[in-house]
Amino acid sequence: MSDSDEDVRLPESVEVFDTTLRDGSQLEGISLTVDDKLRIAEQLDWLGVNYIEGGWPGANPKDDEFFRRVHSELKLDTSTLVAFGSTRRKAGKVDSDDTLRHLLEANTGTVCIVGKTWDYHVTEALETTLEAGVAMVADSVEFLRAQGREVLFDAEHFFDGYKRNPEFSLRVLEGAVQKGASTLVLCDTNGGSLPHEVERIVGDVSRYFGSDVHIGVHTHDDTGCGVANALAGVRGGATHVQGTVNGYGERTGNCNLTTVIANLALKMGVRTIPAERMERLTPVSHHVAELVNMPLNPQQPYVGTSAFAHKAGLHVSAIARRPDAYEHVPPDTVGNGTRFVVSELAGKSTLQLKAKELGLALDGPTLSEVVDELKRLEHEGYHFEAADGSLELLLRRASGWEHDFFRMESFRVITDEIGDRAFTTEATVKVHVGGERKVATAEGNGPVNALDRALRLAMGSQYPVLSRIHLTDYKVRVLDTAKGTGAVTRVLIDSTDGERSWSTIGVSDNIIEASWQALCDSIVYGLLHNAGTD
Repeated sequence: MSDSDEDVRLPESVEVFDTTLRDGSQLEGISLTVDDKLRIAEQLDWLGVNYIEGGWPGANPKDDEFFRRVHSELKLDTSTLVAFGSTRRKAGKVDSDDTLRHLLEANTGTVCIVGKTWDYHVTEALETTLEAGVAMVADSVEFLRAQGREVLFDAEHFFDGYKRNPEFSLRVLEGAVQKGASTLVLCDTNGGSLPHEVERIVGDVSRYFGSDVHIGVHTHDDTGCGVANALAGVRGGATHVQGTVNGYGERTGNCNLTTVIANLALKMGVRTIPAERMERLTPVSHHVAELVNMPLNPQQPYVGTSAFAHKAGLHVSAIARRPDAYEHVPPDTVGNGTRFVVSELAGKSTLQLKAKELGLALDGPTLSEVVDELKRLEHEGYHFEAADGSLELLLRRASGWEHDFFRMESFRVITDEIGDRAFTTEATVKVHVGGERKVATAEGNGPVNALDRALRLAMGSQYPVLSRIHLTDYKVRVLDTAKGTGAVTRVLIDSTDGERSWSTIGVSDNIIEASWQALCDSIVYGLLHNAGTD
């Protein structure tokens, strides 16, 4: 196939098949509950993907429970629920095969089955003949179609198999098509293919079967080309793309759907999810990241917090006048926004834009004072580029704002040894909340956790919303190691309320004091942005 764009006829639309609930859950560190899976499915339906792969019924109790509950607890408006499984066993019969039985018991109108298309796997892993390998796929598709199911066929290791023995790989696909498979999904299971290979091979398969057969691609990111390979597959003729939210998946991950959806729609003019839902990409990406309890990569394309962040310097005024000169798409197209990152290099223009972003009116003299204060604090070790929450509070205080959520009187932290290398930490805080003096003591896993618990205990009755605000990360950096234990310490705390995330900072030669500064800023920021909520 020619590399010329003139020779490429892109499809008008591409089906989006999400496999976050199965492939995505295989990422090291992710463990989804059934409730998590239901909430993620709800988000995917809201986003508007065509298919949601719910899991592998019969593989584990969690997936069985999901399919039992999903039909009664979740009403899907735009997405089709899919059960995943494999073909019949090599020596089995379809009407007595447990995997196929579980697929039917999942009670979904659509199923996706995976089968071998690499001759090496058939002869060495399955230890059977190539003819038997073809029959396993054909028999399974025929059986499931006879039971009234739409069948998608995942051609496992297809690209590796096609490179080695294209005749056999195509025979397997022919068997699936002849028995009624609606879509042939070509899988780069090992993730080792490159875009030019994917485009060529998908093009070969598309021409072989013609326009009557839907071709899909399922790519992994082992070469860093998961998204690029999916786009190459569409250029080759695929009209169906599989992937996961945020690229979750085993090893290095799967094709990132949040990126490939935006690239197809905004860069290639191919319809994916409904156009009016494109702005939901960022909130869905962040919501799913919270549900899987993994911080979202801030540099993730389109949806990351740094995707449209500018450490502006001398260009800040130009960005304000003509953002299209510095941003490849309008951020609100995908539900994100422009953000100006402030550091000691910032001038008045940068801070003025940041203040405007926050809805604050700061005059010239005040801005000059803020610039000077910012430079002084960063010289002492503060790093506001990494602490958006503390920066916002600094700017608000410069505008004359002072919070009245609580007033600190004192705090104390005690650590006791209770046994062989075992310690307990206790914190006591004294604060004034709502005109009352509150004293609270709590134990915790270290001083910061103990202080956090004690402060919440003192304030919780006044601010129930604190139950939604929690710390997600705690980072410490020693700034002057030459001073040993007397060195200045920088503490960064990441927090979330489930809707937004923020970072706060504290700096001191006393690590407890630095932690307390960051903790207080975190709580104040959270209460500020949740005012009036329960």
